Amino acid sequence: MTGLSLYALTGAVLVGFGIYGLLAKRHLLRRVIAFNLIGSGLFVFFGASAARGETVDPVPQALIITGIVVALSASALAVGLIVAKARVSGRALLPEEDDDA
Repeated sequence: MTGLSLYALTGAVLVGFGIYGLLAKRHLLRRVIAFNLIGSGLFVFFGASAARGETVDPVPQALIITGIVVALSASALAVGLIVAKARVSGRALLPEEDDDA
């Protein structure tokens, strides 16, 4: 197994764990973490695809750097909204899941 295929496999595993966490977890903060895990897996996969030849392609690297900045700001916004919801309702669960608890 080469280094590139190991990075690609690691990215696929991170995306798989993120999708599982997004679908299985009930708490909103855990869903935000799972969504960030999906993004991290995609960044690793893009990084592996950037180094497929003798030279490194700069376009996927630029996409990764831009994606990190966007993911950080989106995560901060999501956490702020979850904190505001928790202050108002006292719980950080989705409304349709409140009946199950």
